Amino acid sequence: MANIKSAKKRILVNRTKADRNKAIKSGVKTSVKKVTAAIAANDKEAASAALVAATATIDKAAKKGVLHKNTASRKVSRLAQAGHKMA
Repeated sequence: MANIKSAKKRILVNRTKADRNKAIKSGVKTSVKKVTAAIAANDKEAASAALVAATATIDKAAKKGVLHKNTASRKVSRLAQAGHKMA
């Protein structure tokens, strides 16, 4: 354990940020699973609604710096491509 006050604060801040990042990444994964489940069920309306929600979630994660912008773009692109193949 750290002895210096600033090092103790860094530990607390890093833990808080890690928890926040973990929650955001979990939300992204959940939204992606909803899209893939709707595509697998061949439900076009649910898939398009889930795709819009997933895109927003992924973009917010990229904006907050949890995901790299290229990673976010790749995820959105692949989900959209899978949705269009279903149609």
